[in-house]
Amino acid sequence: MSEAAPADHSWLWQGHRIHWTRSGDATAGSLALLIHGFGASVGHWRHNQPVLAQKVEVFALDLLGFGESDKPRSRLVDEPADPGAVRYCFDLWAQQVVDFLTEVAQVGERPVHLIGNSIGGMVALDAAVLLSEAGRPPAQVILIDCAQRTLDEKRVAQLPPLERASRPAVKALVRQRWLIAPLFRFLARPAFIRQVLRQAYPSGENVDEELIALLHRPSTDPGASESFRGFINLFEDHLAPDLLARLQLPVRMIWGAEDPWESPAEARRWRDTYSCIKALEVLPGVGHCPHDEIPEAVNPLLLNWISAAG
Repeated sequence: MSEAAPADHSWLWQGHRIHWTRSGDATAGSLALLIHGFGASVGHWRHNQPVLAQKVEVFALDLLGFGESDKPRSRLVDEPADPGAVRYCFDLWAQQVVDFLTEVAQVGERPVHLIGNSIGGMVALDAAVLLSEAGRPPAQVILIDCAQRTLDEKRVAQLPPLERASRPAVKALVRQRWLIAPLFRFLARPAFIRQVLRQAYPSGENVDEELIALLHRPSTDPGASESFRGFINLFEDHLAPDLLARLQLPVRMIWGAEDPWESPAEARRWRDTYSCIKALEVLPGVGHCPHDEIPEAVNPLLLNWISAAG
């Protein structure tokens, strides 16, 4: 079967335009929803969505503030209400996922496989909790180098003394739009993106112009720095262990052994602690985005796990 390109669509959610893609057979027994990481978009599943779609219906969506979705003004937790502004956080994005499955994917009774990379893994876990509490648990959650959120207030004691001491000043600075806007423009340059990708993709595989473009282009949209501001001010939000402890459904994990930001040792600790985790595959020589760096190894795992979970 040929690998057809996913079809683009849009959806109005809470007054905001959300971009999403779909591929595969709508009559398939189950569906998979792909949730990207920070600064990424549906395009980051370029090597996965067409392959998975040969077996199941596959959706991917741009989280609010990223990709081709709208990028409304950010409102931090202690800031006054501002018409049209949103508080970027995991509960916001998790509710977006839940509503998408109901209103757009119209999942009904079909098994749902939530697959998330980096912060997309956190969103998938949070959405799984919401769905479980509503009596509609997904068939499974698959985490790909899930964000461990070492800068959250609940993990401050684990930081080096100098970082703990400078934390109040840093937190005061990153609230300021006069600082965040130029910082974002500097970080969003193609040259800097390429530099970061050298860390994220240690093998260098699939770091191409298409990848640079799909990460850079959304950063040129009006308001793109607002989701950046919202996210880097998320000092008090969910941690993966808190969500894992609330789940009864299967969770399976894929990890790059050379991830520079999210430690595989922490993933092993989760596996050894939480009964919901049924598998952990640590892939040698790759980093934070193994689904894009070595899709030829990741896609068979995803397909096998989807088949096993229904």
